[in-house]
Order: sequence, then structure tokens, then C-alpha cells
Amino acid sequence: MKLLNGSELAGYIKERQAQQVRRLRQAFNIEPKLAIVVTGENPAAEIYMKVKKRYGSDILINVDIHRVSQAEIPSLIGQLNDDETVQGIILQLPLEDKSKTDELVKLIDPSKDVDGLNPVSDFDPATPMAILWLLSGYNIDLLGKSVLLVGQGKLVGAPLKRILNDSEIEVSVADRSTKDLKEATLNADVVITATGVAGLIKSDMIKPGAIVIDAGVTSEESNTRGDVAREVYDERDDLTITPIRGGVGPLTVCALFENLIQACQNLTKN
Repeated sequence: MKLLNGSELAGYIKERQAQQVRRLRQAFNIEPKLAIVVTGENPAAEIYMKVKKRYGSDILINVDIHRVSQAEIPSLIGQLNDDETVQGIILQLPLEDKSKTDELVKLIDPSKDVDGLNPVSDFDPATPMAILWLLSGYNIDLLGKSVLLVGQGKLVGAPLKRILNDSEIEVSVADRSTKDLKEATLNADVVITATGVAGLIKSDMIKPGAIVIDAGVTSEESNTRGDVAREVYDERDDLTITPIRGGVGPLTVCALFENLIQACQNLTKN
């Protein structure tokens, strides 16, 4: 089994980003700042915010967490849009009322939407970027391969499909309710899964020698689990696969801050 170690690649990216931030501070007097807007209580979200705050501190980016009620979010986003000291804004998901997600992310200034969730954002979403970085870092070329995306969500599946199609890479799409999901995964050279259904992809669903990217995350009793079942790691040694920990996740954090740094660099061109 060959593991696609995102943590190792993230270390190199982090060093580069730290240098870029130092230049922004020294040459342009820009102090990068990320504002995280959060409502409600979600154990997984708390973990993600802690990781982002620590990462920001490591590369000299200020990360402010704004805890408000969902009703206060529109007003707060408006204030952050107008705040010249804030270059990036993210709305920490999930919201208490998930039906308002699209409406609220559209309020974020596209030039500050470093999560890439606004349909007219200046940036690509972080997780698809992370997946592409991971593949590139291990010299995995998708051209000519049968690629299957499991999951069509707005955070990963849908934007990744668009990005791959723009690169003239043909992809098939399925989700957890696809009737012939096992047949689809067995026919794929590359399986990229992001459904948030823990253990969805079983050992007998993957063809020999396949490449498997698990970008799914679900929270169970304060623990996070991916879409790929543990049995895959126990039973298969013929796969190229992301590890249970340290695969796409670390690079997703890198990609988020990459967008923030780009937002700051854009200001130097005005």
C-alpha cells in the first residue's frame, strides 16, 4: 500500500507561505487577517477552527473568531466586508439552520471569500485545491484514467468536477444513494470520495491497483472519520491511498491560507 501523505507536502507549502507573509508585512506593511464567523456549537467545527488558528499563528497570519447568533451573521459579514484590515472571511459550517447556507455565503465579498463558497468568489474552494495538490505532489496524472467522484456536494464534489472538466479530464459522478455504486467504484482507476458517510467505501468496492482519495469527513462522538472503511487499510496492500489521518486535511488548511495570501497579494497590485 502506498500512502499519499498530505502532511509531508503541507510542511513544504507552509514554509513557502511563511516567507510570503513576511514579505507582505515587510515590503507592503500588510498584516494578513482571517475572520472566521461561527454560530452554534459543533465539536468538529471547534477542532477545525483551532487548527486554522494554530496554522495562522505559525505563519504570522492573524485569525479572529467571531461567535454570533445566526441572525447576526448578515450584519457581521457586512462589517467585515468593509473592514480594510480583514482580507479573508469564512463562514464556519455547518450552520444551525443549514437551509440559509447559500444565502449567507453569497453575502461575503468575492475578493475576501477565501473558502470559495460564493458562486462568484475570486477563489477556488480549499478542499478541491488540496486534492489536486496531493495528486500533483505524487506525480499522479489523471489524463487517460477512469476517474470517479463519489459525492456531489458544494464544498468538494461539484467544484472539483468543474475544475477537472476545465482541465479536459473526464469524470464520472456518483453519490451514496447511487444504486450501482459498487459497480461504479470497481470500474474506476481513481476514486475520489467526499460524501461524509463514514465507512461508505468498503474493501470489495475498489479494483486492484486503484488510487483512492478520501476527502470525506464526519463526526462521531467527537472523533472524525472518513468515507473509506477501516477494513480497506487492514485488508488491501495493492492501493495508492490517503492515510486515515494526514491525507487531504492538512493540505486543505494550506489551500485556505493560500487563498488568503493571494487576496493580500492582490491588494499590492491595486
